[in-house]
Amino acid sequence: MLKKITLLVILIFTLLSCNNKNSKTQENKENTPEKETIKVPKKLFGYNLDTFKVVKKKIKKGETFGTILDQHHVWTPKIYEIANTVKPDFDVRRLRAGKNYTILAAKDSTEQAQIFIYQHDLINYSIVDFRDSIYTKNVKKKVTVKIEEASGIITSSLSQSLDKQHVSPVVANDLSDIYAWTIDFFRLQKNDRFKVLYEQKYINDTIPAGIGKIKAAYFEHVGKPFYAFNYVPDSITGIQEYFDENTNNLRRAFLKAPLKFSRISSRYNLKRYIAFYGRVKPHLGTDFAAPVGTPILSTANGQVIASEYRGGNGNYVKIRHNATYTTQYLHMKKRNVKVGQYVKQGDIIGWVGMTGNTSGPHVCYRFWKHGKQVDPLKEELPAAKPMKKEIQEKYLSFIAPIKKELDAIPY
Repeated sequence: MLKKITLLVILIFTLLSCNNKNSKTQENKENTPEKETIKVPKKLFGYNLDTFKVVKKKIKKGETFGTILDQHHVWTPKIYEIANTVKPDFDVRRLRAGKNYTILAAKDSTEQAQIFIYQHDLINYSIVDFRDSIYTKNVKKKVTVKIEEASGIITSSLSQSLDKQHVSPVVANDLSDIYAWTIDFFRLQKNDRFKVLYEQKYINDTIPAGIGKIKAAYFEHVGKPFYAFNYVPDSITGIQEYFDENTNNLRRAFLKAPLKFSRISSRYNLKRYIAFYGRVKPHLGTDFAAPVGTPILSTANGQVIASEYRGGNGNYVKIRHNATYTTQYLHMKKRNVKVGQYVKQGDIIGWVGMTGNTSGPHVCYRFWKHGKQVDPLKEELPAAKPMKKEIQEKYLSFIAPIKKELDAIPY
């Protein structure tokens, strides 16, 4: 009996202790101040998104700056005012279908657009802010560049070999341009080998933002090695060239044609008879037919000495390459270079059009040698300008560590 009473007392004491402890715990919780949650505002393009209604879309075919703002409750007179004010820095007529844009609108019943942001690409965007005063700002995101490497043994094609490694097709295209005069990429052999060091651009160190230049490459074609190293031999022009391990330039002085894909529609002909005029009228150029908008390339390095619209020539560009050679490109839809600008072989200087006296879309390519127009297809064009002897030692020192790095890449 005594034992039962003792157990009952212990049980009652335990229950009282637990209740007391729980009440103290609850009291402590009530007396402990709650931690304040700090809300960090979400930002985009430098703006606090919490203060706007945010609309993100792609520009549809046929949409314009005006139609987009009209959809977001901006009146037509205001749209014209905005377009005219920002035109020197941002031409609203150049919006392209498929590009991303963001509208930051008022967070009230009007939901009226206040800021328009146009993304040219992953790196560049333009801000048009028309809240109080109207202004525009062109911004380039911070980009870091890392040197990446790729290598492989050809089983079918270079592009497929790189694609298996998830390397951008731009690398294959750039390699074909670099080796255009030394390797026929349409006749690559099975077991040909390659190694390449190239620039990969990143935003925030993680988001791929395109390919930069090829730093160096090695190609082994039918057992023969071909090195290529990027180098700037002339600091005045700043034009990059590719040389091999023996300082030889990998390119020729002139491309065969100013278009990548075209056909010759009319050749250089001093005895061309034109029935409409009933007489002989020499054709001093070579016509390359191509669709309107096809890029026109400079056939060699040089300096632009004319870029204008004139009579039957339409939009044209003229480039002096050295004391001997000058080229001219006629009937362009639009020009892409200015007088005094240095261009390198393969640069886009304009686009095929039908300006001036022409019956169809083409570029008339004219070629001067010692001030006289000649047929470029019959000329024995010179090799590319060799590297100056005084910089060869500097070049060889420059490429030594790069070549070592390139050779160390495994297949």
